[in-house]
Amino acid sequence: RAALDRAAPGNRSMTRPAIVVLATVLLDQTTKAAALSGLVPGQPVAILPGLDLTLGFNEGASFGLLSGPMSGRPLLMAAVTAGLTLVFAVMALRARHPVERTGFALIVGGALGNIIDRLRQGAVTDFLDVFWQDWHWPTFNVADMAITLGAACLLASSLPQRRRKEPVRDQG
Repeated sequence: RAALDRAAPGNRSMTRPAIVVLATVLLDQTTKAAALSGLVPGQPVAILPGLDLTLGFNEGASFGLLSGPMSGRPLLMAAVTAGLTLVFAVMALRARHPVERTGFALIVGGALGNIIDRLRQGAVTDFLDVFWQDWHWPTFNVADMAITLGAACLLASSLPQRRRKEPVRDQG
């Protein structure tokens, strides 16, 4: 990292977000590979009260939205997601505040993790099942958690008191 910072001082502010993107994709893909190799669809594994590991596949967007129209169209869904991911990547490059850059990086990393699934197997692998009694939140994965956390970072960075306390970093 230090060599990268010395070689391209103007890109220093993007080193951490690039690491966040890479770490997010690696963690997401590693956990999905473990779920695919260790879980059987329809056979939940209890982890904690209110949390099971349940293997599932999502052809739609977040929480199964658009599953009907996108069913059987993984390349179209991947293309739409890739377009949105590119927009967020450009926004990350333009972001001036570290929390904002981190938020965009988490969103980009999560989206890339889900795009890899769509291209590799036609659907996103989900395996985290949070529930209360008979109510279940839609099954999700590490990429979905990163996207949600990224959105929370963007929300936090937009709060007026947060902007005043956080230093603005030069982009080079």
